[in-house]
Amino acid sequence: MLKPQHNDVMILGAGAAGLMCAIEAGKRGRCVVVLEHNDTAGKKIRISGGGCCNFTNIHTAPGQFLSTNPHFAKSALARFTPDDFCRLVKKHGISFHEKKLGQLFCDINAQEIIDLLKKECAAVNAQILTSTSIKTVTKNAAHFHLKTNHGDFSCESLVVATGGLSIPPLGATDLGYRLAKQFAIKVNPCRPGLVPLLWRKNELAIFQDLSGLSVNARVSLNKILFDENILFTHKGLSGPAILQISSYWREGETITIDLLADVDILAELKTQHKSKTTLKNTLADYLPARLAEKLCQHFFADQPLNEISFHKMEKISDWLHGWIVTPAGTEGYAKAEVTVGGVDTTELSSKTMETNKITGLYFIGEVVDVTGHLGGYNFQWAWASGFVAGQSV
Repeated sequence: MLKPQHNDVMILGAGAAGLMCAIEAGKRGRCVVVLEHNDTAGKKIRISGGGCCNFTNIHTAPGQFLSTNPHFAKSALARFTPDDFCRLVKKHGISFHEKKLGQLFCDINAQEIIDLLKKECAAVNAQILTSTSIKTVTKNAAHFHLKTNHGDFSCESLVVATGGLSIPPLGATDLGYRLAKQFAIKVNPCRPGLVPLLWRKNELAIFQDLSGLSVNARVSLNKILFDENILFTHKGLSGPAILQISSYWREGETITIDLLADVDILAELKTQHKSKTTLKNTLADYLPARLAEKLCQHFFADQPLNEISFHKMEKISDWLHGWIVTPAGTEGYAKAEVTVGGVDTTELSSKTMETNKITGLYFIGEVVDVTGHLGGYNFQWAWASGFVAGQSV
């Protein structure tokens, strides 16, 4: 029987977090092997940001992350910042730009980020083995033992960077969660995040033909709110504001949409109370004409303003500023950008990402119960958590 290949560090997953961890561990002289079940590294990186990779956000702060422990991410985010990753990007001569709200994108494409990570791994002799499936993982007193389709391995430190459940066509699996449970590490319930929401039957019949229409809005759930575009789809609602709120939404909850957050529509209507202009045409000055027509057709009678009482104007204003929507659900992991939930942060050291129960076992990136807002924050968590683990493994 062949003797297992022994390494200092084995990393499961050649995504953003796993490759960053490999780079930092390699810099410390550790013998590192990354195992990836896909046929190439960084598949999720390649499609991110519309193919241009929104690789970080200059406004990154702990407040842009969801977790059962909102303080957990602070240490890692402080130790590896957006400026740190930008220095790495500049080192490799990659040009980039800020699109909006602090979001940084490659000027050319996301492959540049993948190539950067692979070059940095090669420079420290961190090996990446693709098309490698994990059969079993066990541990004795000193080492972890892995059986794979490419042979057996052993290591002192095992890093689980397998990602979440989002976008199954890119190879998403539940391996990380299964390994956590195998080693009695608590896993918090998972759900799709940054995902479009679905209409209920009645709203679907009303709004599905508005597919492709977008409008600026304020979307809120409890005390959480986002001011960005919403996009009508043939199934429901999407767009940045909806994707953001979806990470907080739970089944059965309502969201509130303010279609005219920057307009005092009641004052506008009252100012024109003697006008013969119809409500539909008046609203079309502030909303897309197709949406204004749809709202008047189904929610407000399309009358001339001079026939609408002040009381009714108040009701119209209240509706426009407080449209209550109860989604039927989400479009699921197939359309979700991230997975909310995961390995419970109480099981991990915030400084190293090592588990408290099992010496040498680490969890980093999306598999952990830390989820960023839309706009490069999840990449920054991947870089930061990978960095701090790489300093320790």
